[in-house]
Amino acid sequence: MGHALPDCPVALVVEDDAAVRDLAAAVLEETDMDVIACESAEAAISVLERPDVNVALLFADVRLPGAMDGLALASTVERRWPDVRVIVTSGYDARADDRLPRQAVFMQKPWRVLDVLVQAEHATLAARAAA
Repeated sequence: MGHALPDCPVALVVEDDAAVRDLAAAVLEETDMDVIACESAEAAISVLERPDVNVALLFADVRLPGAMDGLALASTVERRWPDVRVIVTSGYDARADDRLPRQAVFMQKPWRVLDVLVQAEHATLAARAAA
């Protein structure tokens, strides 16, 4: 995890719970994407700003440590990196939260592996089409 290859689509997993983060990373490693995992929105922004990393998918929990939660991160990504597919996940239903970006996909915890893989496939195809 965390060794992004140049031009390889990257799935960025942002989750403060290490067990859930590791599970999401393991699921996404089964795709054609490299995976970088971090536990805060601030760490995720640092990854997104790296010119050598091609983030195609953001998979972020709503509740994160630090000043920025997952909804604020999703909004920032939608505004600054509009080509990145965004999945927001939480134990509570955030679909009614007006901070959830319009283009973001919401997945209630516990999420289904198949749903994550389908979204990763869409992100991979979009990243390759844009390249």
